[in-house]
Amino acid sequence: MNLSVSAAETLRTALGELLDGLPPKQAAQAVERLIANYRGATPTDAPILRDRADVAAYAAYRMPATFEAVCSALEALAEAAPEWTPGGHVDVGGGTGAATWAVTSTWAGTRPVTVLDWAEPALALGREIAAANPALVDARWQRARIGSALTLEAADLVTVSYVLNELAAPDRAALVDAAASAAQAVVIVEPGTPDGYARVIEARDRLIAAGFRVAAPCPHSAACPIVPGTNWCHFSARVSRSSLHRQVKGGSLPYEDEKFSYVAAARFPVSPASSRVVRRPQIRKGQVLLDLCEAEERLSRTTVTKRHGDLYRAARDADWGDLWPPAP
Repeated sequence: MNLSVSAAETLRTALGELLDGLPPKQAAQAVERLIANYRGATPTDAPILRDRADVAAYAAYRMPATFEAVCSALEALAEAAPEWTPGGHVDVGGGTGAATWAVTSTWAGTRPVTVLDWAEPALALGREIAAANPALVDARWQRARIGSALTLEAADLVTVSYVLNELAAPDRAALVDAAASAAQAVVIVEPGTPDGYARVIEARDRLIAAGFRVAAPCPHSAACPIVPGTNWCHFSARVSRSSLHRQVKGGSLPYEDEKFSYVAAARFPVSPASSRVVRRPQIRKGQVLLDLCEAEERLSRTTVTKRHGDLYRAARDADWGDLWPPAP
């Protein structure tokens, strides 16, 4: 069974049930207001998700995208450490728990899980949704102020997804340091924007300084070869669009693409990709152009043609974010 597909379907069903009884127009208005708030300056002492209606609308709108983005990052970590399975998971700023669902879709079995967030309505709803996922029935949902005063219990895996953008720089640094002190592996996901990438690079540098090895997406733990201000490293995850997505954003496509930046790092040995596809492959007649980040700490473009045989067929199937060349 595909764990990711199963978890995604179960999550979509649980989220759909959340909106029963909430008028579609009210849900769409709540989402539009919350999106505007998230794009602005967020005071660290004022949770944006204020009540159940806020949380239900925003969870139905955002949880699938967060789930798919975090799944992509976790799957890259699993590829780099195929023998490793987290024995315990702490999700910092996890809200309704999208990252916990992503962990259960990446590694089978149960494990101690703690979700920390400062918004009690989000934690309450996360606990309610988690009842649909057998791997999360014993998860702890704990209110905590996310910032420089946060202390974390030891855990094999700490995830921090779409949280750093809500914090001031000193709190971001303190949070990353706390995660590094507590965890064997840390996965940080941010929006796939220049600012989101900058926050990920800042966190990546701190993790490396704390003794971590980068497992993904980078093929190395050296400095990022992207010249600051010229570009940014980000990836894309496809998300099925719900009726609420269509109400808020319009359009008729059954999906949308969530752009995200991330870093997955570990204290234990990892085998990162020899190179990774860092842009959407360009398929042309008889050839495929792949933009790669390589272990030699450089960016390059390679052209794979029909004369490369099986490699050409693999290139045509390659996706943005995949390791290259593909594993046998």
